Amino acid sequence: MMEAVVQAAVFGLLLASAPTLADKDDWDIYSFHINSTVSSRYATTVITSRVANRMNQSKEIEFHVRIPKNAFISKFRMLIDGQFYDGVVKGKEKAQQTYTEAVSRGQSAGLVSSVGRTLEEFKTAVTLAAHNKVTFELTYEELLKRRLGKYELQIHARPMQPVKDFKVDVYINEKAGINFMEVKGGLSTKALANAITRTHVDKQAWVYFYPTEDQQKTCDSCGEQGMNGDLVVVYDVNRNPSLGDIKKSDRYFVHHFAPLNLASIPKNVVFVIDQSGSMRGRKMQQTRTALIHILGDLAEEDHFGLLTFDSEVFHWKLELVPATGDNLESAKKFAREIVERGATDISAAVLEGARMLNAHPREGSASLLILLTDGDPTAGETNPEVIQSNVRRAIVDKFPLYCLGFGFDVNFKFLEKMSLQNNGVARRIYEDSDADLQLTGFYNEVATPLLTDVTMIYSGGANLTQTNFSQYYNGSEIVVAGQITDNGIETFTPQVVAISRNRRVTFSDTHAMVESEEEASDSSVRRVWAYLTVKQLLEKELVSSGPEKEKAKKEALELSLKFSFVTPFTSMVVTKPQGENSDVLHKPREGKKHEGRRRSFLHSMPHRPTRPSTSALVTQHRLHSQSDENTEVFVTGSDHRQHGQQGHIRRVLVGASLVDGASGRRGSAQGRMQAEGGRTQDAGFSQNAARIIAPPPDYEAFLVSADLHDTPDMFPTIVTPHATEAPLSHRFLQKTENLSLPLCFDVTGKVQLKLLHHPSEELFVNGQLDSVRNGGFRRITILLKTDLQVQIDTEKILVIEGQRISGLLGYISHTVGSLTLVSREKEIDVAVGDTRIVIAIHKEGGKDFLWPILRQRPLDDNVSGILALKPAVYDEVQQSPSTRLQIKGHDYDSTRASVVDHSIDPPPTYDCWLMSAESVLQRSLDDFIVA
Repeated sequence: MMEAVVQAAVFGLLLASAPTLADKDDWDIYSFHINSTVSSRYATTVITSRVANRMNQSKEIEFHVRIPKNAFISKFRMLIDGQFYDGVVKGKEKAQQTYTEAVSRGQSAGLVSSVGRTLEEFKTAVTLAAHNKVTFELTYEELLKRRLGKYELQIHARPMQPVKDFKVDVYINEKAGINFMEVKGGLSTKALANAITRTHVDKQAWVYFYPTEDQQKTCDSCGEQGMNGDLVVVYDVNRNPSLGDIKKSDRYFVHHFAPLNLASIPKNVVFVIDQSGSMRGRKMQQTRTALIHILGDLAEEDHFGLLTFDSEVFHWKLELVPATGDNLESAKKFAREIVERGATDISAAVLEGARMLNAHPREGSASLLILLTDGDPTAGETNPEVIQSNVRRAIVDKFPLYCLGFGFDVNFKFLEKMSLQNNGVARRIYEDSDADLQLTGFYNEVATPLLTDVTMIYSGGANLTQTNFSQYYNGSEIVVAGQITDNGIETFTPQVVAISRNRRVTFSDTHAMVESEEEASDSSVRRVWAYLTVKQLLEKELVSSGPEKEKAKKEALELSLKFSFVTPFTSMVVTKPQGENSDVLHKPREGKKHEGRRRSFLHSMPHRPTRPSTSALVTQHRLHSQSDENTEVFVTGSDHRQHGQQGHIRRVLVGASLVDGASGRRGSAQGRMQAEGGRTQDAGFSQNAARIIAPPPDYEAFLVSADLHDTPDMFPTIVTPHATEAPLSHRFLQKTENLSLPLCFDVTGKVQLKLLHHPSEELFVNGQLDSVRNGGFRRITILLKTDLQVQIDTEKILVIEGQRISGLLGYISHTVGSLTLVSREKEIDVAVGDTRIVIAIHKEGGKDFLWPILRQRPLDDNVSGILALKPAVYDEVQQSPSTRLQIKGHDYDSTRASVVDHSIDPPPTYDCWLMSAESVLQRSLDDFIVA
């Protein structure tokens, strides 16, 4: 295989890099899925995009997504013509060597990844043959960081086209229990709000985002290129008031420490503000606004200082003073009168701030030094290494230094290293309209220290991540991971020692149980340890020098290769089909500026042959279904062959079998259809006959359809075997909002229920219950207007449009009028206007059944049906001798029972209040039964 590579660099913020849709009119992203699973705050997200080239010639197809900066890419693959092309993580030097060799042959192509506020871009491209398909799959991992009392899982949706089969699925499993969960972000508001469904039960939570194709064009952050925005899932977990949450798996452990009920520690804080000429204008205005707000939040027991600098240092007061009302008003007046001018002497300003804190020791308090600047040192001492050394000697680990870099002109690497050397962090402040909120947001994270000099001790632990922390702040969390020696869980003893105000405190629990996850060779706990270790080695490499620096780099590289993490020391080589370039993806460091885009491709690309052409009535796909033993479709018609027309249909594909129209006998599906006269129809066919061709070996589904409008006597008849079982009950879940238990009710018998009626869309959705206890639905029928019917069971889908019938099998996307139907392996997704229903396929006792889920509720208040029921509201009015619930002013008997939630896969079981159907529905059950 001839190889070349792509040098991918990530510099700066590149928002205009997305190509326009003008180049994409002939290729279609027909499926775009984002699936994120969070366990013990460790998130693994998989983005899968399926693209088809609709042109009669080869076409370059792009895969272009954004992921969180804090994440590591761990897997990338492409599927073309049934063959996987996997990305391989290599050391950067080896990847660079391959890239250099490719450049010398003139075979390289340049791709640029960019850094935004919280996201990085990943982009690759492949040349796809005419009428071919490609599947892209990208996996990335991240440890969610707790800030201000919550975790945030950020998912960026930017498929660059409206997509028929678009969905985001999030599953959170926290053994400590989920305290609260909400969804926010630009994609959760206004028109898209009803595309989100969420469920939270004790230790688990689910979020589903299923916008329709139309909604992807009309929301606030949408357009002709589809959606471009964030979905942010926010949550927190229940807290152990003492030692915290410890999990062990496969000889590894992870400890989340965030104790409750601690008194805040008075703080000493000095603000060092850059007032050089480059801060002129909006930056200084936002800095003043933020500083005045921060001063207003200081507590009376806090002491503070304020100084500004350009080429000189200016004091508000020479020493720290208490945060009294008078002092705060005087400081705010000083802030309002800051004037931008001169050069930037960062060294003198930071050293003066450190002197002020060192001169003001207070027992039982915590000290902080906060620097805000927008540029490089240009006055006084300008050598970054000398400045860092001097600052380190002045602070000597007595308090943290936090550096805020305003904009992209700042030397962020210099600030980052100086912060890390002094137990702090650096944060970039973006020059946007909300810069003042970014400043106050950062301050709020460090505004309330609860512990100082925190030491994490693990008897029986080894290969630990960082165990010493200068301060612990309210709303944050300390996370430590490591290995348990000899897997000795019985002798593993965790302990935390710290200072709270002016006393030493110890957190330990000799009876605490270290919870074990399922044993696995590559468990999430082990990957958390690897993730944290690599992150901290990257920081160590940044602040170290000499042999220590090389050792940190070597260890980070080895661990990154072992766990397939794309980091600043590794690259992912993306192999492509023969004759095309391979891509090399590099992980950027924060603070790099973006470079221009470089691109050149091989002069000759192999042209893959197109697929055999077929009639428009037949779509080629792989056949992945078995025959339906419970349903037969009979089609009859008149023979007009004497008048020059072909014979009527005698057999039609059902499941993977042929059903004889006269005898009902089944025959094998050999890819042909036999007409009345006995002649096999291998080629052309008329409007009242269907042709079945042998599906090519590399397609995913098979569609057969027939035009029936010239033969009014041809119409499908559904013949089903009669059930002999006695009527059995089916239990339904009625969810509630902010109540301890949901409601549930039983429906007895094999009845047909009205699931949804949407009058303005002329949409009816009905469901036939199965004859097996709690067996769900055996068939779902969808009626749209007067001429479209969709019948769905566990093995196939029939689409009846007027007098035209189509059978859909396997994975396929099909649009008829305003209805879009996507069939996947375990679910069928149906969208009509502002309504989106997912029909899940579950298995119980070896038998498949259907369960409908309303993923997007219509905005119309006139919708009705089982799926349209709003969350119940009730009060418990009596608890003995039996529980009675009050709903809308009326009391009803109830019994504590259990119910399975089939809207989730795998379905969990909840406790519920079992009531009569009429009590829960607040009307007669007959109103929901279809005759």
